[in-house]
This record gives sequence, C-alpha cells and structure tokens, in this order.
Amino acid sequence: MGRVLVWLIAAISFLTVSLRPAASEPRHAIAMQGEPALPADYQHFNYVNPDAPKGGSITYCVVGSFDNLNPFILKSLRTTARGMMDTIFGNLVFEPLMQRNFDEAFSLYGLLADSADMDPERKSIEFHLNPYAKWSDGQPVTPEDVLFTYDVFTDKGRPPYSDRMAKIAKLEKTGDHSVRFTFNDKADREFPLIIALTPIIPKHAFDKETFDRTTLKPVIGSGPYTVDKVQPGQRIVFKRNPDYWGKDVPAKRGFDNYDQITIEYFLNANAKTEAFKKGICAIDDETDPVKRERDMDFPAFRKGDVVAETFDTGIPPVVTGFLFNTRLQKFSNPVVRRALGMLYDFEWANKNLFGGKYNRTTSYWQNSELSALGHPADDREKALLAPYPGRVPADVMDGSWRPPVTDGSGQDRKELKAAFDLLKGAGYSVKDGTMLDPEGKPFGFEIMTSSQDEERLAAIYQRTLEKIGINVTIRSLDGDQIQSRKQRFDFEVLIGSSGFNNSLSPGIEQIGRWGSSAAKAEGSFNLAGVSDPAVDAAIDAMLRARSKEDYVAAVRVLDRLLISGNYLVPMQHNDQQWIAYWNYLEHPQKTPIFGYQLPTWWRKAN
Repeated sequence: MGRVLVWLIAAISFLTVSLRPAASEPRHAIAMQGEPALPADYQHFNYVNPDAPKGGSITYCVVGSFDNLNPFILKSLRTTARGMMDTIFGNLVFEPLMQRNFDEAFSLYGLLADSADMDPERKSIEFHLNPYAKWSDGQPVTPEDVLFTYDVFTDKGRPPYSDRMAKIAKLEKTGDHSVRFTFNDKADREFPLIIALTPIIPKHAFDKETFDRTTLKPVIGSGPYTVDKVQPGQRIVFKRNPDYWGKDVPAKRGFDNYDQITIEYFLNANAKTEAFKKGICAIDDETDPVKRERDMDFPAFRKGDVVAETFDTGIPPVVTGFLFNTRLQKFSNPVVRRALGMLYDFEWANKNLFGGKYNRTTSYWQNSELSALGHPADDREKALLAPYPGRVPADVMDGSWRPPVTDGSGQDRKELKAAFDLLKGAGYSVKDGTMLDPEGKPFGFEIMTSSQDEERLAAIYQRTLEKIGINVTIRSLDGDQIQSRKQRFDFEVLIGSSGFNNSLSPGIEQIGRWGSSAAKAEGSFNLAGVSDPAVDAAIDAMLRARSKEDYVAAVRVLDRLLISGNYLVPMQHNDQQWIAYWNYLEHPQKTPIFGYQLPTWWRKAN
C-alpha cells in the first residue's frame, strides 16, 4: 500500500509539473511580430561600420531655442535641448532598457538590460540588467533606478511617460539585476516593447520633489555622452564619455564616433542654411528640392568640399497636410472636409514650386503592405468594419480611391465644380461671391503657419478656395506661439506634420494621434480632434493582433477610416532622403530601412 501511495504521489507530481505552462527563456532580443532577425551571438547591427574610427568633433544645427535639459516634464515639450534623447542625433545622455534595430520593422536588442524574459501571452516581462551598466558618474544601474523612473514619471512626468503605470499591475525587483513588469487588462501586445524603449533615469541624481522644474544644470544619464557646456537658447556641447559602459555592447558598436558633438541653434531656416555654407554646420537636410538646388550653388559645393546624396528608405513617407480642427462646428461634417480636401492643387504646386520632384501623399502607410491603396478590403477588414456601416466609401474599400488630379494650370474648373457640388449637397450656397454655410453665415477659416514655406503652401490653398467664395486668412506665428496654440487646440487649420511620422510597425502611438481618449487631452497629438468609435476599434484590433494577417488587416482598416474621415488634406512627399554634408564625414555603406542614421557616421582621420 505504501509503495502504491508513493507511486501515486510521484505520478501526480509529474503530471502537475508537466501541465504547467512552459517557462519562457531570457532572450537577447524581442520583436513585435515574429522573431528578431539577428541571432544571440550577433556582433553588431548590419548598417554600421564596427571599425569606424573614433575622434574629432561635429556640429549639428537646428532651428529654435531651449531653456531646459530634462526631456521628461511637461515644460519640456518644446524647450528641451536637442540630443538629450533624440531620434535624429541619437540618445546621447539617456538610454532605454533595449535598443531598436532600424533595419527591422520593430525589434529590440539588449542595452541597459542585456536580456528580457517575456511570457508568450505578453502579460509580463522581466528585464535582466547588464551588470556592467553604469551611470556617467560611475554608479551602477540598478533595479531601484527602474522603479524610481516609473514612480517619478507617473507623479511628475509628461505624457506618454506619465501614463504608463496605468497599464502596469505590478512592478517589482526580482533580483540584484532584474526587475519584472506585470501588466493589467489595459495593456496590449505592444506594451512590453514600449516599456523596453522607455528611458531610465538615476534615482540618486534626481529629486522627485523638484523633478517637474526646468533645469540647465547638466544631468546624469547612462548614455555615451555627457553635457559639457550650455549656452541657453544658443548652443549645447556634448563630450564623449571615455568610460562609457556600453561601448562594447553589440547594439552600440559602430555608434557614437565623435569625441565632441555641438548643437547650434538658429532663429530661422535661412540662417541655418547660411551657417552650413560657411562650414559651421556639418550637414543640411533641406526638404524642398527647389530651395536646395538653389542653395547648393556655392563655392564649396562646386569644389567638392560639400557632398549631396540621396538615400532610399523602406518606410512610409511623413504625412503632411492641412489639418482641420474637427472640434469646431464648421469642420464637424466629413462631407465638408472632403470637399475642402479636393481643392489643394498638388499638380500646380509640384510643377511651380517643387520642379515636379514630389509625389502626392495619398495614404498614411503609403508604399507599404499596410496601405489600403491598391488592396481591396478582405474578409478580416470587412468583419472589423461591419459594426460601422457606411463609414468607408466604396472606392476606399476596394483600394481604388485617389485624390483629384488637376491639369496643373491652377484654373481647373472641373475640380472646383465637383467640390462645390458636394458643399451644395451639404446645404452650402454662394451669394454675391461669398460661400454661406447652412445657417446663411459666411464660411471661411484661418490657416496657422510657422514658416515662409508653410505660408507659401497656405497661399496656394487660399487662392483656390477663394475661387468658390471661401474666405481664408493666413496667420504666421513663431514656434513657441504655435506650440502653445497646438497644446490648447486653439486653431482652425494648421499645416500638420509633427506626430504624423509613420513606420512599418504602428502601435500604441496611434491612440495619441487618433484615439478618442486623446481628443480632449491637452497636449496630445490628436490635433484633429478625431473621436470615432470605429477608429478606436481599429487601433484596438491592431494592438491586440496575434498574427501578421490580423495586424495588417487592422492597420489597413485604420488607413481606410482616416482617408474616409478627411481629417487632413494630404500634400506631397519625396520618396528619398536627401542630405548634404561636408566631405570630412563618412557613413556606412548600407542604409537601413529607416534611412540614414547620423549616430553611425564618423569623421575622416586627418
């Protein structure tokens, strides 16, 4: 009997262990969809030169000003010095737990955390900190720093950092070098990757009570550079840390090649361009092809001291256009917005302003499999849209929709009539040359601009709209005024671009751009005021998708809804990146799908 009892206990124990879910293993990398491309023993990203020489200096130039070195607080939305945590120049001072590989849609590799243990259902993730990770003052990066980061961001930080604890059920230290995040039902499948990309700050170097105040005192981070000199509003100088802990981490090999990085500030784009010609600035990234052709006619370029180069990318273009504030009654009707969208004469602008070198922007994920254009809605998409009948016109559903094409003369009456007929059907009329709304009041609006280039585009639109009696005024404001008005949603129409950069892996940022929860949240990127349950459902489906097919279907539905909503009058884009640089710079041979990466460039040895 005793032997039988022992056997039964052993059998039950075996079955209990066997029926437990298989434990996940710590991984060197995690991916949003599928598996990371690089193996655990990878040595570096494939778009860097791992043997790039170190040394020398570089000066980048930007337009604007700054009076703060803390990028994580509300007061930092416009006035934080560039480079502290920067998508263009690199995260010079602050670093996240994991580093993005810009040659994959959305994969992250070890940095402050050398590995991560994410459960298959993505209900939790445990990060194992690199035991060699240190702050610039030599103190080690600890789990307590991670816990402090989320504590202070929640109480004193700015969105989106302040919102992240709302999706975290538990945050705990699990070892001397490990910390685990357990998520609640508000979290989606992308959220563990968002956590991995959140910058970490040192507990010993920040005071929680004063965290939300601006500061010009050099702050401590874990990044490859430290703040060396600060001239508020004019210049910030970063010095490479010779003791940077991560210089041999595979995700950082080939990066951070200058001993000194200076970022100079200029009042306007023209002053910045002239500084480039004089050799003050190392690069020029002018986006206007006509302007850059004119600007590139100077001695150093003709001698070959300055090089101009284009780079192909694999990501959707930046979406820019005239954005309507749909919180206002005058823009609440999508039919009215559709009619207004028909009246931007791209063909005339492309011929007369851009030398015919631009393409019309038609989709929020153009030139990718995520775009609705050229792809008829499949059964997955139709099922997602079934609860919202009539939201998407037939030509958008079958993928054949394109914006109107004019004859380029600036006088194409065909499109003017088509737009007028739409407005007339919505109750609008013209009296004595003035467009009247359904209540008989003159219909017009103000376009807010922040540069001469924007004024020029607004004037083109103004000229066409006035031909059917719509009175448009143009108001030019400086950068700080624009930002303040955007934060308060105090505008009628603006030329929107910031916040509309897209990728091959759209995710939680789409809530902030288009979600109903962000429509009234001051400071959000939902400038258009989109508040549509169909859009919310598409974003939710995208975030919860488990297969690539479901994910692509959800993004295409979102694209169809945004196109159909006519929240923005898309303008134009260039499919290539253009950059001019002084020939003392070199860059890797391979360009990743996200385009050139300045942090991987280096200075030629003298």
